[in-house]
Amino acid sequence: MTTGVDVLIIGAGAAGMMCAIEAAKRGRSVVLIDHANKAGKKILMSGGGRCNFTNLDVQPAHFLSHNPHFARSALSRYSQWDFIAKVNLHGIEYHEKDLGQLFCDHSAKDIQQMLLSELAQEGVDLLLETSVLSVAKLDDHFAISTTAGVFSAVSCVVACGGLSIPTLGASDFGFKLAQQFGHTLLSHRASLVPFTWNTKDKPLWSALSGLATRARVRALEGTQFELDLLITHRGLSGPAMLQISNYWQEGEALTIDWLPSMDVAQQLAADRHEQGKKQFKSWLSALLPARLAELFCQQWPHQKTLAELSKADVLYWSEQLNHWQFVPGGTEGYRTAEVTLGGVDTHDISSKTMVSKLVPGLYFIGEVLDVTGWLGGYNFQWAWSSAWAAGQDC
Repeated sequence: MTTGVDVLIIGAGAAGMMCAIEAAKRGRSVVLIDHANKAGKKILMSGGGRCNFTNLDVQPAHFLSHNPHFARSALSRYSQWDFIAKVNLHGIEYHEKDLGQLFCDHSAKDIQQMLLSELAQEGVDLLLETSVLSVAKLDDHFAISTTAGVFSAVSCVVACGGLSIPTLGASDFGFKLAQQFGHTLLSHRASLVPFTWNTKDKPLWSALSGLATRARVRALEGTQFELDLLITHRGLSGPAMLQISNYWQEGEALTIDWLPSMDVAQQLAADRHEQGKKQFKSWLSALLPARLAELFCQQWPHQKTLAELSKADVLYWSEQLNHWQFVPGGTEGYRTAEVTLGGVDTHDISSKTMVSKLVPGLYFIGEVLDVTGWLGGYNFQWAWSSAWAAGQDC
């Protein structure tokens, strides 16, 4: 038996739920399918369980894509202010953290429950623990075979995300479906992800596990971020490293400035006159976390006062502290990545409606597309915006 619906959406994450709500508001019959046992699993674990649901400063420049202007339309038509208004309407309490990031005061469940309540209010049929077996285009509709039966849908929306965090059920289903219908899949990799040590650095640096400090990190192509950095036994993490992972290419070095507010060479030149008798080790320990200063000094077999430092010494410390070169062994991969960088080529997708230019009635929204935001609520906003755009059309 085949069930006829207007819209069938594959993937009950942030984008899928949002699109289902918007389509149903327009009087469309909507079925939302997910193979997981719970809708919005990624919402629940995001932001340390508080869900960084958007950012006050959303701009197209905060998103990466091979088609750099693609995200502009959706982000402007359904902005962060629109989603904040929805959150306010539901009485969800939230707060701003660094750099415009908005988090729930209590729990990410508040955002999940907000979406679930709107799904129920709009009469969306939510089918969990349901797998899609095949999708075919037949004339003016799609035939979608699932473990809950066969559906005939006028529109099919692919909202099943990328490959990040497979323990939450992430898979390449959306990518394969795009390729099935003739879409180009661009190279993709784990991003917003911690880095791992190379074999040379690991024995020494992993001993500093748990140490956090402010640093400026720059990729080879020039993008840089000054944020908190965390040393772990596996490598380097924290917001600075997750942000720069969007811009790093395998094999390249990252430049880390451990004292971003100081030009070390200039400061040493000044301090050697005023504090010439001070031991260099004491000088450095006053500027860096003690364990980090100790590690740097262990690699420099000298006991010198500031006045005794040679030009070569000053150059050495300028390089070590302002321009430390780190060649990652790699990243932690999709296991801990917040997003998948790359995906379905947007050149064959309408930036206004998210509909395929190749297959009428087929839509792609959210992370499955080649649109990746910075850390800080930007990827959730892309989910809301792209889903809203598709929801107005499908």
